[in-house]
Amino acid sequence: MSFKRVLILLIFVASVITAQQKYYTVDGRNVIDPNGDVFIIKGVNLGNWLVPEGYMFKFKKANSPRMVNDVITELIGPAEAKKFWIDFQDNYITSGDIKYLKSSGLNSIRVPFNYKLFCDETYLWNTTQRGFELIDRLLEWCRSENLPIILDMHCAPGGQTGDNIDDSYGYPWLFINEESQQQIIEIWKRIAEHYADDPMVLGYDLMNEPIAHYFEDEGLYEKLEPLYKRIVSAIREVDTNHIIVLGGARWNTNFSVFGEPFDDKLIYEFHKYWMPPEQKEIQEYVDFREKYNVPIYMGESGENEDEWIFNFRELLDSNNIGWHFWTYKKMDTERCPVQFNKPGNYDLIIEYAESDRSTYANMRENKPGIEKVKKALEDFIDESKFENCFPNNGYLWALGLRKEK
Repeated sequence: MSFKRVLILLIFVASVITAQQKYYTVDGRNVIDPNGDVFIIKGVNLGNWLVPEGYMFKFKKANSPRMVNDVITELIGPAEAKKFWIDFQDNYITSGDIKYLKSSGLNSIRVPFNYKLFCDETYLWNTTQRGFELIDRLLEWCRSENLPIILDMHCAPGGQTGDNIDDSYGYPWLFINEESQQQIIEIWKRIAEHYADDPMVLGYDLMNEPIAHYFEDEGLYEKLEPLYKRIVSAIREVDTNHIIVLGGARWNTNFSVFGEPFDDKLIYEFHKYWMPPEQKEIQEYVDFREKYNVPIYMGESGENEDEWIFNFRELLDSNNIGWHFWTYKKMDTERCPVQFNKPGNYDLIIEYAESDRSTYANMRENKPGIEKVKKALEDFIDESKFENCFPNNGYLWALGLRKEK
């Protein structure tokens, strides 16, 4: 073979290798970045942005996205509520937040979303393209900072959890309804086709915290992995580049539902809240990693004191387990990396949300003045903007991003 042909062959091989390294991938127990280096996930969730949660609005009774929306719609009407949610989505997370997360020392983010942002079902006045519009914009900011994302379907068709977290109707209907299963498969395929060539997408987290413990005796656990396989099969028809993230049953804590890995780019995800930060609490996941030679990852934890966060994060680091803590930004609390102030008159909204709204008469009687509510909601959005947020140094210390509290 001539020197010229050898050179051409070497260039071709090099180009193939370069192409293969364009995306985050998996090698045994490790996640590998596009440069071919081991990548230990260290980041936070962008909670409340695309899946509003009642407790982050300081509501207790209205604790799911649609219940939060009901409160706001009752207070200011559907037209103004539409404007509020568009403004909220456009301002709660911006390029300033992404720059800050990167500069703080984190290397990735997990992005919870509602499936309705990617279909025709009404969800905070989205269109079919609203989800792509928001994620595409986020990805451009992330591209500038080299901050990859995991897309997390936090709310699946029919409900995968059966509680407020998935905005469902009190039961994980996804697992017993074929129409809902077809819908989640089709949506993930559409998402994967859209992002198939985007190296800033680290992976697809197929569904958050499936099958709450309330339903563990109803024969649903055995339906989880078969549905995962169907979703992955559809994704692989359009995208062979990206990692797939699989969460265990019972709030992402139960790995007994899994058999041998069925794809060569899988990460297995667990969540842990409010338990002793001790090795015995994560040993079953470490054992799973050793048994199947696959990466594991902690996708959610937090909502605790700084010392607890520090000790659990140290435990994860000592076991070479990547993590995304919950969550990046909240109102009026130190249990997150950054917070923002509760606006004036916002207590009027809280009081209404907690009142008896079971009849129209009660709604009329308990409703505060519309103009005061509109001003409080406008101020909520303004306070939540990055430039008005401030860091919680103790939490940043707990995540290993500051030397001192």
